Amino acid sequence: MSILRQIFGPSKNEIWQQLSDQLGGDFIQGGFFKGSKVEVHHEQWTITLDLYTEPSGEQSQTYTRMRAPYVNKDGFRFTIYRKGFFSELGKLLGMQDVEIGEPDFDDAFIIKGNDENRLRELFGNQNIRRLIEQQPKIYLAVRDDDGGWFKARFPEGVDELYFRVPGVVKDIGRLKALYDLFAEVLNHLCHIGSAYEDDPGIAL
Repeated sequence: MSILRQIFGPSKNEIWQQLSDQLGGDFIQGGFFKGSKVEVHHEQWTITLDLYTEPSGEQSQTYTRMRAPYVNKDGFRFTIYRKGFFSELGKLLGMQDVEIGEPDFDDAFIIKGNDENRLRELFGNQNIRRLIEQQPKIYLAVRDDDGGWFKARFPEGVDELYFRVPGVVKDIGRLKALYDLFAEVLNHLCHIGSAYEDDPGIAL
């Protein structure tokens, strides 16, 4: 065993390959211009795990992200993340925070969206709340495509379920729980009439 492996443990690619094997997905080795990624098919959707980097002042920040495009039936969108100093500041500045009627969950998370009834239907799902609470850091949203040069643009009516967190996540248990969260949210969006059970036909 190499000294680096002894110090840092298995590499990100090793962990992600294990994750792919356990979920029955595909681990796609990266190259010079593209990083490695994991693609897992859940029913008609493709859930993609990868890394991306964006500028942050004079340096840059790497994020672990998971994405799943889907046909958004009614335009329902939401954002949820853990409360902190900046989220409390945002509330003081008038940012809307929807409470769903679960006191412990409402105390721990900021929830925003364009349909309060849909928010309560979605986060009324106990299993979704449990999987969200398992993530020590979370930013989960439904949003449009990234836009910009060299990025996939989605057709009209297609959005993506989107997660990101700073750093490189190599905890396989956490990644599996995140995949389970995506699967549960996508299924529940169909159940409440906010998603179609159709392949959106998007390759990330």
